Amino acid sequence: MRFLLMHTSGGEGSVALADTEAADAVVASETLPGRSSSERLVPAVRRLMEASGWRLRDLTAVVVVDGPGSFTGVRVGLSAAKGLCEAGGVPLIAVSRLALLAACVGEGAVHAVLDAGRGEFYYGEYVGRRLVREALLGEDEVRAAAGEGVLGVCEAKVAEALAGMRPRLVAEPVAGDALAFAVERAGMGDFDDAALADANYLRRSDAEIFAKPKGSSAK
Repeated sequence: MRFLLMHTSGGEGSVALADTEAADAVVASETLPGRSSSERLVPAVRRLMEASGWRLRDLTAVVVVDGPGSFTGVRVGLSAAKGLCEAGGVPLIAVSRLALLAACVGEGAVHAVLDAGRGEFYYGEYVGRRLVREALLGEDEVRAAAGEGVLGVCEAKVAEALAGMRPRLVAEPVAGDALAFAVERAGMGDFDDAALADANYLRRSDAEIFAKPKGSSAK
């Protein structure tokens, strides 16, 4: 199986090509420095595909990390993935960034936590690759929710905020880390509908937060 994998939801973006029949499954990858995904994502995909001699129609699926994280990064990645799926006539597989973090932390029960700003956290409870729940929580709620199992983080800011809970700090997941999820889901024929797939924000946008209720008038 061949996959194009993209992750633009975190602080740094990445793209990878993976072939399950190759000795090293991740056959090519490229990092997108800083918040440059909007300009560099599609050119990076083109470079990797051309250098490897791959065509979109040869892919088993396009895999995208659909958040939570940077609003712009999530939108850029998901929009590009959906466009590539349509252009190549290939399926889409969307993977949660929290699921990737949990998988990078270890096996068993993992409480994955990411910074959501405004004193809040993106929280995901996973057992292996099985989702228990994801939610937007405050610090006290995270402390209450994360009982048995390992607390996993990939951001120093979160590790510091939750230091009393002895979090396990790991490197930020990259696109290639989504391969295990892609293989499992493709093997089951479990694909997302590219036309209906939406971003995994876990929170409202500023426009929604500050929007005036319908029927209200300016004072």
